[in-house]
Amino acid sequence: MPNLTARKINALKQAGMYGDGDGLYLRIGPTGAKSWILRTMVHGKRRELGLGSASLIPLAEARETARSLRKIARAGGDPDTVRKRTTLTFEQATMQVYENLLPTWRSEGHAKRWLSAIERYTFPYFGTRPIETIGTSDVLSALSPIWAEKNDTAKRVKQRLAAIFDWAKGAGHYPHENPVNGLLKALPAVKTRVVHMPSLPWQSLPAFMSALSERKGLSARTLELLILTATRSGEARGARWSEFQGAEWVIPAERMKSGRPHRIPLSDEALAVLDKVRGLDEELLFPSQKRNPDGTSRVQSDVVFKALMKRMNIEGITTHGFRSTFRDWCGESAKADREVAEAALAHSFGSKVERAYARSDLFDRRRTLMNSWGQYATGKAGKVVQMVRA
Repeated sequence: MPNLTARKINALKQAGMYGDGDGLYLRIGPTGAKSWILRTMVHGKRRELGLGSASLIPLAEARETARSLRKIARAGGDPDTVRKRTTLTFEQATMQVYENLLPTWRSEGHAKRWLSAIERYTFPYFGTRPIETIGTSDVLSALSPIWAEKNDTAKRVKQRLAAIFDWAKGAGHYPHENPVNGLLKALPAVKTRVVHMPSLPWQSLPAFMSALSERKGLSARTLELLILTATRSGEARGARWSEFQGAEWVIPAERMKSGRPHRIPLSDEALAVLDKVRGLDEELLFPSQKRNPDGTSRVQSDVVFKALMKRMNIEGITTHGFRSTFRDWCGESAKADREVAEAALAHSFGSKVERAYARSDLFDRRRTLMNSWGQYATGKAGKVVQMVRA
């Protein structure tokens, strides 16, 4: 049981060491100056650590500091080294992790979203605090308001927090267990439902493509290629001439969501789009009007398609939804085999064992599928073209 009280500390005048318990002592020097001392074992040797003046540090704070340093010593660390290193705030730790991860991300947009979510949902709670003072209860306070309402966002923030504290612990800035680990039972289970991207019915696509072909501007050409190749927004906007050879487009692994390179057979209709933009830029098929500060070509912004849809007076569909349009057409009209349709979308299919033995990317069968898709989408097919099943 602690032996000291605030009243007793004020009353003590004689020089000496006065124990409070658990290795914490009040030292009174010959001149009457009072200071806090922690006696503990560090790496098998007894050490005395000065905790500061008793006139500046109240008893409760001295006990808390002593408790924290003893915990470090028990874990095999050196409390004195921990105390003397530069204190890192949570914001500073976040920025360090952000800088470390920046080269690994596929796009600037992803990097911005990673950081903005942390800034928005955690910085107001403990951004300026020393990271070693942050515990599970603090993390819980930040996540609880958004856990049910914005569960997907909250899960992503939780994952990023875990990465930040893992880095801080490994770098010696956080002496405790990762506080995110204690949230397993503290946050309620949330049932999530699949939200499908609003898509254009495949029966309406030829009319849409006809209207799109009449639009001027580079974003319209980008969207044409995106639809004709069933690719994602970033894959189409970032298309580079070096990725094309003949009637084949190979998107490198670093630009794919799956992290694997993706070969795409190009239909005559897709090749026609390439002819329309040939010569605009040496590197990019669809360069932004703005240039990078160093004068190099810049990829179009991810908002160009939204602006294009607005100019076309079209509402209720998303760019990503055209992949659903393609997939529905594959199943309902072309009667394409599932594995061919999924391969065209760069999706994995089948069980883990099936994927391990699937050496082929079904390229030749996908070429037949994409040729039929190009003809259908541009209204050249006089009737529904049914795929020949293998």
